[in-house]
Amino acid sequence: MRKSLLLLAVLTSAAVLPATASTASASSSAQVKTVSFRGMTLRIPADWQVRRSGDHVVVVTGLLCKKAEPFAPDCESFWIFGPKEYTNVPVGGGSFTYTGKEQFHPFSGVIPCPYNSKLSWYPGEKASYRGLRPVGAGHKAQYTTWPNRCVTNDTGRTTSKWTQREWFLPQSRILVVDAWNTYGLAGVLKRATWS
Repeated sequence: MRKSLLLLAVLTSAAVLPATASTASASSSAQVKTVSFRGMTLRIPADWQVRRSGDHVVVVTGLLCKKAEPFAPDCESFWIFGPKEYTNVPVGGGSFTYTGKEQFHPFSGVIPCPYNSKLSWYPGEKASYRGLRPVGAGHKAQYTTWPNRCVTNDTGRTTSKWTQREWFLPQSRILVVDAWNTYGLAGVLKRATWS
């Protein structure tokens, strides 16, 4: 009798699993939205907020965000830039055009650390990784990671280290920058669609 009850329980749970899985996938697909930029469309979680301005998009991925703009401190987000934002950027009396050979850091002078506005951002000089990453079918990005530090303003003591990730698509003229190690972003980009 126990064996038949056990077998019945196993068969019942097996019959229930596919319905549960399809329900979960249906509800998870309903919890996404799309963001499009220069022909690239990303499917992102519905609770991420999208802020457009000029030739860039800020995608806020966390609850804490005082000012939704690129490189704003204390705003958990990643940024998507078009060519007006990464070419001929005025920096330190000259201009900067992003090529992937140097970290995208379009400011001169001291800027706040992304994680703590009371600290300063000290950008890394050398990339820690360079390679290609897929961004949708038929598109490969130049993927680069850059080590960075947050330092105290008075003594320059390092309080934390972090990595900035950059996906550059020179043909599509898109640059994606992530200073927050956004969970799932690499997968979102890999599944991008193009029009």
